[in-house]
Amino acid sequence: MKLSYWFLSLILSIFFISYGNAEDSKPSLTIYTYSSFISDWGPGPKIEKYFEDSCECDVIFIGVEDGGALLNRLKIEGIKSSADVILGLDNNQMAEAKETGLIDNHGITLSNLNLNIQWSDKQFIPFDFGYFGFVYDSDRIKYIPTSLADLVFNPESPKIIIQDPRTSTPGLGLLLWMRKVFGDEDKTAWKSLSPKIVTVTKGWSEAYGLFLEEEAPMVLSYTTSPAYHRHIENTERYKVAIFSDGHYQQIELAAKLVTSKKPELATKFLNFLLTENIQDILPVSNWMLPVIKTGTPIPPSFKDDDIPKKILRFDSVEVKTNRKKWITNWLNALIE
Repeated sequence: MKLSYWFLSLILSIFFISYGNAEDSKPSLTIYTYSSFISDWGPGPKIEKYFEDSCECDVIFIGVEDGGALLNRLKIEGIKSSADVILGLDNNQMAEAKETGLIDNHGITLSNLNLNIQWSDKQFIPFDFGYFGFVYDSDRIKYIPTSLADLVFNPESPKIIIQDPRTSTPGLGLLLWMRKVFGDEDKTAWKSLSPKIVTVTKGWSEAYGLFLEEEAPMVLSYTTSPAYHRHIENTERYKVAIFSDGHYQQIELAAKLVTSKKPELATKFLNFLLTENIQDILPVSNWMLPVIKTGTPIPPSFKDDDIPKKILRFDSVEVKTNRKKWITNWLNALIE
């Protein structure tokens, strides 16, 4: 009897050790992204589950505050980075990210993209896009500016919350937006806007949270942000001011790293981002627009009136060349 019990225990031990080793042998994929992407309400948790179900692998998301911090981390870690994929840089950071030498070719055919520009980049794939805009609280605002120039120079324009262009992709987007509209007069424009800035946050999440806590009646965000409040909260309280002088476009990107230990799995994930199942969840989780046409219509909470008619953008090489100078102009204008 004792021998039989000992033998059964041995068999069970071998089984559990083998099972544990089988679990441990599953390949893992490490993805750097921004924190709101992997929040409970963001698309990260669903994407993680769906991809793990299809790949029999473990997805490890590592989040930082915002896209600017994401690029900074990539630069600091260099070839020692543990990431296989970086997700959440944008079209403005593309050239600077490539300069690190860490971005690998994706090898993916992108013929099914539905963007308003031609995309042929061999290293980055787009996974969603939108437009920067100033969202306001219609219960608290007195004057709604009709253009960026109106916001900047009209003394009746409201107080605002913005993000830091050194750490935040929306913050960088506003820097470029100001430059695109005002050109060499951007420093003068920043000086005029400065008294209206309540605070400058490191990232979007903190800024939008302060806005919802009524620290200011207007915040730098996206023209699609009100869709969240309509869809989830069933309210029209939060709206976006559409500007006659245009809105700056953001295209969010993903890429695999040359240091990836799982390059084939990384490529599979990039392809996975462009499937209909994932593209369909992005509007109602990341509150951005899909980059391909799917069989599912965009939810009615996304209003056509919130899509800008005039679209502004810089080439990423021009951004890389001038970013530090333009940030210096911004800093000097705010402290003078």
